[in-house]
Amino acid sequence: MSSDGIVVESQGAPAVVRRSGGAGAGKVKKPWYRQLWFYVIVAMVVGVVVGHWFPEFGTKMQPFGDAFIKGIRMLIAPIIFCTVILGIAGMGDMAKVGRVAIKALIYFEVMTTVALILGMVAVNYWQPGVGMNVDMASVDTGSVKHFVTQAKDQGTVQFLMAIIPNTVFGALSEGHVLQVLFLACMFGFSLSALGDAGKPVIHLLELLAKTLFGAVNIVMIAAPIGAFGAIAFTVGKYGAGSLLTLGKLLGYFYIVCFIFVFVVLGAVSKYCGFSIFKIVRYFREEVLICLATTSSEVVLPRMLEKLEKLGCKKSVVGLVIPTGYSFNLDGTCLYLAFAAIFLAQATNTPLDVMQQLGLLAVLLLTSKGAAGVSGAAFVVLAATLSTVSTIPVTSVALILGIHRLMAEGLVPTNLIGNAVATLVVAQWENSLDREQFAAEIERTPD
Repeated sequence: MSSDGIVVESQGAPAVVRRSGGAGAGKVKKPWYRQLWFYVIVAMVVGVVVGHWFPEFGTKMQPFGDAFIKGIRMLIAPIIFCTVILGIAGMGDMAKVGRVAIKALIYFEVMTTVALILGMVAVNYWQPGVGMNVDMASVDTGSVKHFVTQAKDQGTVQFLMAIIPNTVFGALSEGHVLQVLFLACMFGFSLSALGDAGKPVIHLLELLAKTLFGAVNIVMIAAPIGAFGAIAFTVGKYGAGSLLTLGKLLGYFYIVCFIFVFVVLGAVSKYCGFSIFKIVRYFREEVLICLATTSSEVVLPRMLEKLEKLGCKKSVVGLVIPTGYSFNLDGTCLYLAFAAIFLAQATNTPLDVMQQLGLLAVLLLTSKGAAGVSGAAFVVLAATLSTVSTIPVTSVALILGIHRLMAEGLVPTNLIGNAVATLVVAQWENSLDREQFAAEIERTPD
């Protein structure tokens, strides 16, 4: 038995890792039809049926999805706060904290750049908007005026200033991811500098974190209900009509997301000795919840827990995942590049190679602001078009109706991208227990 309560058994077969003691010891594995992922799938199927055959009733189911998302979001800020502080304090060596942060940021920048390039290449190859010949004078843009106005307030200076919270408690109450991250880093460095004198505070934060994760588990009981409400609303409001109108755009975008996950991230995973298929399988419950709710934030607490179970050190997970939720939005980058060029094609806006490279450079900056903006990727898209002043910014009205459907592709891509990023950085830092990973990745999560 190792010091952390892990027993490794080997009797002529591959080593099996199981945890001794604790709440999970001796726990009988649930059959597949009693696991969360199965309940979520059933709820999604029922939501699709209700939304398709009873669209008016389906749209009224939105509060169930919104309530579930709010229930998780209310816990995210304090969880990130505690996790990042404990991650920094747990490393002890500030040089190691800086090294992990730099490696993570370099990885994030490379992968988001690859995502932007892939999105641009794909949309230029397939050209889903060519032939639409949209005359913006005939398009009702009233529905996007709010987003356009909000986008104009999202300049670089405003974005950087928004990272600094007005008050300590304001950052936690508003749930701004970057503000909480900034605040947690400051507290983490200060606590680490205290040395032994800070241990009581660390112990208190560990207890608080366990309590918060317990609260998350309670809220997750309602995941199938939230999935049903969100899917019923989406299908009821945006279903068949939107799919028929812009089905080519949706289909190609989903294909690009699959290519990025299974080819690009698959190559990265293979190089590091992982299987992308096993990673997707391991996080299937989280992927399904993301698909239903179109939000990756709702599974952030579970990502923290499950990546630690996979053998990643808590200190690395606590730094990489919260930072990745702001700076490693691969799916969002695919969406921004794909949608921007599509709108140019649909409105017959000519873009030469240099203009597209300029757009790529702007997207590299604006995509990093998607985490802290109300309306997220859609507002960032409007802000980007407003910045480049080439593609009509009001053209975003063309995809407003299917934005939520496109989000069902980009959000799971963001999720898998951050899972792979954490595993890669953990391996770079020799902070990944490969034996524990090998055993846990084969296990079906309860």
